[in-house]
Amino acid sequence: MADIPKDLQYTTDHEYVKATADPAVVIVGITDFAQGELGDVVYVELPRPGATFDAHAAFGTIEAVKAVSELFAPLAGEVVDVNGRLDGEPALVNTDPYGDGWMIKLRVGAARAGLLDAAAYAKHVGQ
Repeated sequence: MADIPKDLQYTTDHEYVKATADPAVVIVGITDFAQGELGDVVYVELPRPGATFDAHAAFGTIEAVKAVSELFAPLAGEVVDVNGRLDGEPALVNTDPYGDGWMIKLRVGAARAGLLDAAAYAKHVGQ
């Protein structure tokens, strides 16, 4: 069974949203379920800080041994930081998706509609 922390929010595209000390900034990554489905991650392409995205827009790609998939912004916002460690250590997405395997920090507005809580996401993935 995939790890689905109760303190995060999720999308049906398998990204998570984690609150930070700054209420306008969230951390975004892919879920444990998603990394498990992908298999061994070998490359992650992320945007540069300053890039802006609409909700559900592709912000990057993730390449695994099995497939290449797009990454989707869970909310509209501006990228304020990217996880540079993923350039040299893309497997962090597999080993610690909710910690060291985070992808971007996004400055978002107040609107956070459409995100799932942990129970709804667990149901979405059949757990």
